[in-house]
Amino acid sequence: MSKVKSLSAEEIGRLEALIGYEFKEKARLDRALTHASASAGKTGNYERLEFLGDRVLGLCVAELLFTTFRNATEGELSVRLNQLVSAESCAAIADEMGLHLFIRTGADVKKLTGKAMLNVRADVVESLIAAIYIDGGLEAARAFILKYWNKRATSVDAGRRDAKTELQEWAHAKFAATPLYRIDDRTGPDHDPSFTVTVEVPGVKPETGVDRSKRAAEQVAATKLLEREGVWQKSSAAN
Repeated sequence: MSKVKSLSAEEIGRLEALIGYEFKEKARLDRALTHASASAGKTGNYERLEFLGDRVLGLCVAELLFTTFRNATEGELSVRLNQLVSAESCAAIADEMGLHLFIRTGADVKKLTGKAMLNVRADVVESLIAAIYIDGGLEAARAFILKYWNKRATSVDAGRRDAKTELQEWAHAKFAATPLYRIDDRTGPDHDPSFTVTVEVPGVKPETGVDRSKRAAEQVAATKLLEREGVWQKSSAAN
């Protein structure tokens, strides 16, 4: 296996602008974007960074929620935390930043689709947080997290449960039925697919969701149906 070339100075500059932080050791940023399939050794990829970044993200988001929602119960804070640090949320941050343009993977990983690629994008965000933390300390990591998570933490849908779970319970209670999900279309290259999924509940009109993985598209469709039927308040992301 040949080692993938390092990020160029121009790529590092673009990344630092997106992050809002200039690295003292550029190699840390390079490592944070390198998948195991593209590295020559066990320590030249982001796997260990991902482990640390997950903990730093959890601490900073927990702190953000604790200070923002002063009257929230432990249960509500936990629901919000779990959603904000989920793979889906981290992958959404990666997409917002355009990190897929910088992630270096081997040819075998480039062929992966759906949940597998969602996890890669989420893992890179966590490894990036760890790289910032190691290079600049907790304040630098916190600043990055607040930049990309603050608005999400205070949005209308931030405290919601999983949309598919909510829809299933609602459909069972109201219609004694189980939602059915159908893949209508899959487009785009293997490394950047787009899924179109329709959800059907007997007794109401179906809804369709589009996203970069089957599960994410199902969540979009379920959310749209819940909002249309008045079960949930309209998502801030759709405004």
